[in-house]
Amino acid sequence: MPDPGPDELSAEDAKLVTLARATRARVGAAEGAAVRDLDGRTYAAATVDLRSLQLSAVQSCVAMAVASGARGLEACVVLGAASSLVEPDHRALTDLAGTGVVVHFADERGTVVMSVTT
Repeated sequence: MPDPGPDELSAEDAKLVTLARATRARVGAAEGAAVRDLDGRTYAAATVDLRSLQLSAVQSCVAMAVASGARGLEACVVLGAASSLVEPDHRALTDLAGTGVVVHFADERGTVVMSVTT
């Protein structure tokens, strides 16, 4: 379901873009992501690609939020080449937060190119 476009990004969602971009750049990962929980706390992560553990950036963020006691999510930013949620990322978001999470997709420069709602 389409959501507000990139021109209508809130300050809180713009912060998620900044966090995802910085995290991705810091580790040189394929993808960065950031989420905001229902209490306003933010979690940012990059793709994890170890021999023993592979997680997308979104899955890493959701795991961090769950481990910190988050009861749900308000928003998510995925930064990289993705233009849609892959099924494992969609499941992770909806397992924690149900439907209604705004997901913004941004390119490597941090420009939001599309927004959807789970």
